[in-house]
Amino acid sequence: MIDQGRQTYTKAICDKVLSQKQELIVQKDNLRSSEYRNLESKLHSWREDIIDIYAKSFESGLDTAFGQLQEWGSEAVDTLVNFNLPLEVALDEVRDYRNLIGQIIKEEASKFEMSFDQFYNLISEFDAVVDRAVHWLTLSYSRRFYTRINAAEATALELSIPVIKITKQVGVLPLIGDIDTERAQELMDKALSKGNELSLEYMVIDLSGVPIIDTMVADRIFKVVDALSLIGIETTLSGIRPEIAQTMTNLGIDSSNIAVTSSLHTALEKFLEA
Repeated sequence: MIDQGRQTYTKAICDKVLSQKQELIVQKDNLRSSEYRNLESKLHSWREDIIDIYAKSFESGLDTAFGQLQEWGSEAVDTLVNFNLPLEVALDEVRDYRNLIGQIIKEEASKFEMSFDQFYNLISEFDAVVDRAVHWLTLSYSRRFYTRINAAEATALELSIPVIKITKQVGVLPLIGDIDTERAQELMDKALSKGNELSLEYMVIDLSGVPIIDTMVADRIFKVVDALSLIGIETTLSGIRPEIAQTMTNLGIDSSNIAVTSSLHTALEKFLEA
């Protein structure tokens, strides 16, 4: 059975919030700290959307409002990302309207002489809507943040393993920094794909920028050398510092079948003089 009394005051609250939308936006502007005052024009339509959802939630019910908030959360994050706004700005926007609209609920509760239970239920449902707005905003922002981080890491990983063609037949692959499992796989993929793409016959893998050569790193590097030999590319390892040479010897690594030079300069001299 439809509660006619509830329908009456929820519609009144919805209408009043919508009628005061611009006033609520102005009130929110006044709450904003001076460092974010220049964001007001960028946030205007965004604020209108969240006020609409909040207002209509009183009539539409929680399920409908939650569905709208899920869609809104993704769009809101696009605004944050496009304008380089921190998540805390958006969360403040969402939470501040709890108090501003809460005051309207309080006024309407007095006007309609709601019972304690009616007022409590209304406030509880509105709190649930606000909490869900915070939930979807945070979740969407986290997903977008990690997507961008992963994309940046992938780009950095690709750029960290460049294959440079210096003559028609010779290419150089300089390695800098630590080599973990993921980067070792990228090393294998990039060495083979670029070596084949550039039609190389020789490749110099320079290790002068690799601080540590342990068993895993050495194993991966020698597997790359073996793989390159299978596609007809002869490999030279350069930049083997004394401490790395000692470590490789202690690990029992046999490099007798691989061309090794102390520096990239030495390796390139051999090819350029040939």
